[in-house]
Formats: sequence, structure tokens, C-alpha cells
Amino acid sequence: MVITGMRHFENVCQKKLVEWYHEKRPNTPIDLGDVFTVWSCKTLQNYKCLVSTTISGDGIYAEYTFNGDKQELYEDVYGKITNACHTEE
Repeated sequence: MVITGMRHFENVCQKKLVEWYHEKRPNTPIDLGDVFTVWSCKTLQNYKCLVSTTISGDGIYAEYTFNGDKQELYEDVYGKITNACHTEE
């Protein structure tokens, strides 16, 4: 895999999340229009990107890391476990 820039990397990550849904959650209709980048950065030859979806109540987000030395893309997919509000220490 060769990444040619940040926008290319973000596109690859968004496509990978759609592929993940098609494989792991085949009953959830999703396409690229439902996926967005939350945050991304490039440090030296490595890239990192957090992507999520507009699917209401889903709570899924994915973290992608591209190792430029090995030309490998790593995928970690997470789900929201809880949502709490704290007003005191």
C-alpha cells in the first residue's frame, strides 16, 4: 500500500470502515456518505486517522494507523460503552 497524502489516507480509512461494516454488520446500510473524519495527523512517515459515522446511536468509531516504514495499515474499531456527565471532582 502506498499513501500519497493526507486526503488519500483519509479516503482509504473511510473506505475501510465501510468495508468493516459490510463484513461485521451486514444488516446496517452504510456507504461513504455516512462516514466522516474526526481527526487526522501525519508525523514523519506515519499517519493516524479517527473516523466515525452518522448512524444514530451506533457509537462506533475506528482508529487507523499507517506505518510508512512497513507500508502497513492497522485498524482498531471501538464502540461506546457508557456516556456519563460528571459535575464534581
